[in-house]
Amino acid sequence: MALEKLSYKIVIPARYSSSRLPGKPLKDIAGKPMLQRVYDLALQAGADEVVIATDHEAILECANQFGAKALMTREDHENGTERLAEVVEHEGWSNDSIVVNLQGDEPLIPVELIQMVATNLADHPKAGIASLATPLSVIEDVFNPNIVKVVCDQSGYALYFSRAPIPWSRDTYPCDSMKLETSSLPNTAPVLRHIGMYAYRVSFLRDYQNMQPTGLEQAESLEQLRALFYGTRIHMGIIQHAPPHGVDTPEDLERVKALLAKKTD
Repeated sequence: MALEKLSYKIVIPARYSSSRLPGKPLKDIAGKPMLQRVYDLALQAGADEVVIATDHEAILECANQFGAKALMTREDHENGTERLAEVVEHEGWSNDSIVVNLQGDEPLIPVELIQMVATNLADHPKAGIASLATPLSVIEDVFNPNIVKVVCDQSGYALYFSRAPIPWSRDTYPCDSMKLETSSLPNTAPVLRHIGMYAYRVSFLRDYQNMQPTGLEQAESLEQLRALFYGTRIHMGIIQHAPPHGVDTPEDLERVKALLAKKTD
């Protein structure tokens, strides 16, 4: 599908609470709130509509000040997918609409990736979700539980996501423990890192509200496993390089400030 013909929406979930950086959507980055910088990227991506979904009056007021459409959503959502589902119902979007979840703490995300994940879902009508992955090149990342791995079938649909090293290379990795005893990546299959950007069909978001949490999802603490468990297909677009990291900590914020300051010099 040609990008210029693609119709899709973007929802930006923006929560105030954060254990490591409270109020982070409002943090100033080179003269603009972080939320506004993410919103500007959404506009550049060419979506038909961009909606900020928040649970805090200060964020709602901030969004209104720079001219964004923003909705106050419930505080009791367990994850961002549930918050998107509330926005979908409020807006009355059709079941075949595509919605990209663009996190409000990603001020450096390339516009091309936003467009790519939306196009990926449009190009795969059997999928309810599209996301992204990139090959890992460092063995320590394979064993890092904070880096989520994904295994795909021959058509690029996700088979499973895990914080553990998957696929497990029997002849490369140690068999008696998870202790890292090798410096080599397996040469039989690439190890793919999941990049947590999603595009959803509205029909899936409506169905998701009736899907009960699963043991797999709770064990891995990965909400996408709920979708797989109930039979939703997730198509993965493969990119060669991971995008810049989002803002989770004060140190992340200072790093992003420095990077954007260089771009504006």
